[in-house]
Formats: sequence, structure tokens, C-alpha cells
Amino acid sequence: MKILGKSPSAAQAQQFAALPNFKGGKFQNLGGVNFSPGDAPMGKLLRGYLNRPKTSRPSRPLPSVATNLRAPGPFARPTLIWFGHSSYLIKYQEFNILVDPVFSGNASPVPGSVRAFAGSNGYGVADLPPIDVLVLTHDHYDHLDYATVAALRPQVARVVTALGVGAHLRHWGYAADQITELNWHETTAPLPGVQLTAVPAQHMSGRSLSPQNTLWAAFVLQLGPCRLYLGGDSGYGPHFKATGAQYGPFDLALLENGQYDELWHAIHTLPEETAQAARDLRAAVLWPVHWAKFTLAYHPWNEPIQRLLPAAGALGVPVTVPRIGEPYAVGDPVRQAPWWAFS
Repeated sequence: MKILGKSPSAAQAQQFAALPNFKGGKFQNLGGVNFSPGDAPMGKLLRGYLNRPKTSRPSRPLPSVATNLRAPGPFARPTLIWFGHSSYLIKYQEFNILVDPVFSGNASPVPGSVRAFAGSNGYGVADLPPIDVLVLTHDHYDHLDYATVAALRPQVARVVTALGVGAHLRHWGYAADQITELNWHETTAPLPGVQLTAVPAQHMSGRSLSPQNTLWAAFVLQLGPCRLYLGGDSGYGPHFKATGAQYGPFDLALLENGQYDELWHAIHTLPEETAQAARDLRAAVLWPVHWAKFTLAYHPWNEPIQRLLPAAGALGVPVTVPRIGEPYAVGDPVRQAPWWAFS
């Protein structure tokens, strides 16, 4: 199936074998943290699925804002538009940077099995401007969507991603010279005044029965004088404080906050940990993502933000929560109008 993508070549895997974060044919987390789907007992997973609350999906369409994504620049400050879950567009100067886009309405290789919430899927590839840099944090289906990246290909100039993920893209028609793959702590400057550095995350990867043959990463994005942390997916660990010490402080951190469960706690933060991670990173503002589009866990759809806000308040971490499609420029006052306050 085309949607599954393609594993890195034998030659590329051989190159990976010399890396400190690759062992036994697989990429590894720092500190030996390990998780595979088989680690979660099937009985508990099934009970969780069967007993998930009706509120795991919203009872009515999510509110959103209609924004002209093609509006010309220059944008003096980085301006972000979130599309729900972990997809967002960053506009800076004349540049457009797109992160983990999923516009197909489904976050699974099985059609219709992980459907986007009503109101969360109002934007599509046709609404997007030309994309100067496409950033892909890892290859899970809710971050790397075949239908979306295939449709995007004619309007994408460059791709920056983690090691091995480029194999999928080449299989789907992207040119090798469009793609830059980074290991943790490697840096590329795809555009004038734009720099991306891959940094450790605590997660896993895989689109088939061969997990962890591609890398997962967060990215430090330097846009002129502004520094953003693009979090991807991660469990909580000391890597956040280490990244904050080495690369911080950050003007804005976009961090996973949703689709968590104690069964897979090693690779997804709980909301209280998301707040602590933002503090560890020395982030001036936290923007919680990885929620408000798909049900991939068993909690109520809006529980992540309801748990995060008091935890962040106790730590003194400002949180901004714009609606889907609502532009937010770095340095603006935080947005906290409770658009999520319904079951």
C-alpha cells in the first residue's frame, strides 16, 4: 500500500548503524527509555477503547476562524495558524513554513477509522500558499499524512525532517535534493534568516511492522531574532531541561498536550508534564497542540486543556490557546477565551 511509505534503504540503515542513537537496527531514546505497542496489554487497551467516554469526541463542531492563508507578507514577527492536532503554518517575512500537516480528515492507514472532529477540518491543501519549508517531526500517521503530502508536492520547495523519514517522501515522488534529514543536534539553514536544529524527543516511529527504523525529533526554529520550539511528540524526560539549557530560552514552545494515557506514558506527556516541559525549556509562552482534532486516546476531548491551564498557572507559564485558524503572532498577548468549554 502506497500509504505505508517505504523503509530506509539498506545503505542508509548501514550509515545509521554508526550513530550513537541507533542500536540493534533501531533508533533509541535517550536514557534507554523504550516503548512499543506490544508493551501495552491488549486487554487494557480493549477495555479502554470500549469504555471510552462519549465526550472523547465533541458534541458539536469546534469553532474556527476563516483566515486567508495566502495573504502576502512581509510578516515582521512569526505568525502562526493552527489547524488542530499538530498541524500549523508559520509565516515569517515572505516565507511559509508548514509543520506536520494532516488535511485528509483521517489519521490512520484505515480509511475513516480516526476521523477529524467536525469543525476541525475546514482547511485543506488548496487553501495553502506555496510552502518554502515543510517540517515533519516523525512518520506516524497523525503527523505524516500520505494524502496531504502527496497533494502538497507541487507547491513544496524544501523538506526538513528526521533521519530516515525522507524514504517515505522519495517513494511518494519528492526529489532527493528537496529533502534534508537531520539527526539530533544537526542544523540546516534552508532559507535566509531561517535555521532548524533537530533535538531529542522521547517517542518512537513507524508506519508498518518495522518500528523505529526512522528517527523522531523536535526542532528548534530560529527565525531572525525569534526562537521557537516545535515539539512533535514526546514523553516527559530530562531532554527538555537539557534542550532549554543548550538552545533556550524560547519565545514560543508548541508542545504536545493530548492523546495521553498511563499505558503509553513513556512516549506522551500528561498535561501537568507539558506545563513542566515548557518551564524546563525556558519558554516565554506555551501553545498546547496534539489535541482538538482526533481521538487517539480515551480521555474527554477537552480534558487536556482543562488540566493544563491550572498546572501551567501554578508554574507561572503563560499559555496561549487560539482557535483553529486564528492567527497568533509571537509577542501578542496570550489567548484564553474558553472556546473549548463544552462536552
